[in-house]
Amino acid sequence: MKTVLVISFTNLAGDPRVNRQLRWLAGRYRVIAAGLGDPRLDGVEYVALDAPPNRGLRNIWAALCLVCRRHHTYYWQKSLIRQTLSKLADVRADVILANDIVTLPLARRLARGARILFDAHEYSPRETEDRFLWRLFFDPLQTALCREHIPHADAMTTVCKGIADAYQELTGVRATVLTNAPDYDDLSPQPYRAGARPIQLVHHGIPYPSRKLENMIRMMDHLDGRFELKFLLIDGYPAYRRKLETMARHRPIRFLPPVPMRSLPAFLNQFDIGVFLLEPVNFSYRLALPNKLFEFIQARLAVAIGPSPEMARVVREAGCGVIAPDFAPASLAACLNRLGEAEINALKAASHASATRLSAQANEPIFLGLIERLLGEQRSVAA
Repeated sequence: MKTVLVISFTNLAGDPRVNRQLRWLAGRYRVIAAGLGDPRLDGVEYVALDAPPNRGLRNIWAALCLVCRRHHTYYWQKSLIRQTLSKLADVRADVILANDIVTLPLARRLARGARILFDAHEYSPRETEDRFLWRLFFDPLQTALCREHIPHADAMTTVCKGIADAYQELTGVRATVLTNAPDYDDLSPQPYRAGARPIQLVHHGIPYPSRKLENMIRMMDHLDGRFELKFLLIDGYPAYRRKLETMARHRPIRFLPPVPMRSLPAFLNQFDIGVFLLEPVNFSYRLALPNKLFEFIQARLAVAIGPSPEMARVVREAGCGVIAPDFAPASLAACLNRLGEAEINALKAASHASATRLSAQANEPIFLGLIERLLGEQRSVAA
């Protein structure tokens, strides 16, 4: 049986994209997964990696390496890289799946004739360009890693067309698009009946301060009395979460406990409209095409978003939501205020009609086809 080694510096149980990769591969190949959390999947051999304490730039020598553009030296001195290299030194794989640019140089060193599939996920060089320290230290690092190593990958994937275009401009390599769509759920839309209850808005995810979730709280000030908003936020950034909870007081907003990844669409199905107003404060946010959009659709909800181009394209094609003309909270509220019972139920029905096409079922054969092609082109692996 051929061996596929998957490397990701994330929790393999909680990272939806990587977890799908593992589930697609399990049972077809011998799968070895190295990461920061056990995926707990049958047919997957787990290699535990330990994330070191985040010291940021307090390591003066590491900071000097970045300032002086000694990117190779900086990368290979990182304890997580050295640890992974040691733990995987004896693994002989036929294909290595490297998730995110930070694992690609490592995958190349471990390859020993194996083919490499690089999943870029988002656009690494400008990931958090709204932060000065990122622009000063890490943007040049990520850019250098991309330019040096991506052309040596045997295949590449990313999450949307806009990001594929950006990588092609930077490296000359064209990525295959595999969206962040979740598994198909056999659900039906829950009809909204005007006057029977408030219109239920919902948002779920990680409360990153840069996502400015407070804009969705401010949006409530411009909505009529028919609407309520529920947040399902994953633990993290406690100070920011407290700020959001303080802002939400005296507004029709509640915070609910988070729900396991695989159970999300079924839980969200009880709501009416999934909301995500993502101000484009950086390149990644401008071209975001996140899990949650597809989870809204899989839950058979109507969708309400700002004019984020990649999300807007999906919503327009599916006809499943409203798109504000700009990112002002009042603008999205105006779109929502125009919705009545018939419009909400029609948008839910459109999500239902697109649920199969916009699920992981559409991505799985593309992904497995890439793996099969790489195995067919496999170089001889050293003994």
